[in-house]
Amino acid sequence: MCFELDSSPPIPVIRGAAVSHEDLVLEAADGNRFAAFVARPDEPARVGVVILPDVRGLYHFYEELALRFAERGITAVAFDYFGRTAGISKRGEDFAYKPHFDQTTPKGVQDDVAAAVAYLRENGAERLFTVGFCFGGRNSWLAATEDLGLAGAIGFYGRPDEPARRAGELKAPILALQGGADQSISAADNAAFEQALEAAGVEHELVVYEGAPHSFFDRKQEEFAEASDDAWARVLAFIAAHS
Repeated sequence: MCFELDSSPPIPVIRGAAVSHEDLVLEAADGNRFAAFVARPDEPARVGVVILPDVRGLYHFYEELALRFAERGITAVAFDYFGRTAGISKRGEDFAYKPHFDQTTPKGVQDDVAAAVAYLRENGAERLFTVGFCFGGRNSWLAATEDLGLAGAIGFYGRPDEPARRAGELKAPILALQGGADQSISAADNAAFEQALEAAGVEHELVVYEGAPHSFFDRKQEEFAEASDDAWARVLAFIAAHS
């Protein structure tokens, strides 16, 4: 299971950081209009991040994550997957996401990623990254197969099967942060992904946190605070190294 709706990123808030944020409506190449949330530092940022949520689309956790990036000088856009079927309005905790999730398509997701990347570029970002979670983790890596000019693609506990099969198409460095006790992603799955990346000559880092479950990156998961701290440090270091 992914994060509870009242979960929050296990990242310290930088008090007094000069940031702004707003709700957006973006439009993909196919005409889809979809909800997004942007957080930006008040000083111009040359680095931008597109955040791909888990299977439930855009909600509080990912808006908070965007703010944590902005506090560190990175403009971040978190977007929703369900514009084509659920519209652009804010949704409550009773939102039944599964019928909408079942109607998502790989092309639709990547069209929306491309629109978010374009928005960041139009607003001054020069080095662009994707970072995703669960369903978003896999699609973050797959975004690196597109012609988006990404500087890197980061995924937390994404299923690596399709990215492994398409490793030869990846055009950007990969960071994979996986839970060693994830019941849906085996050690063999992670090993096959790493082997495929190595065989394809893709720059990458794959980290498995032993004993950590799916969705360990959550302030509520206090016993996995060390893994969360390390994962966040690796995200920032990866972005810095490729910016």
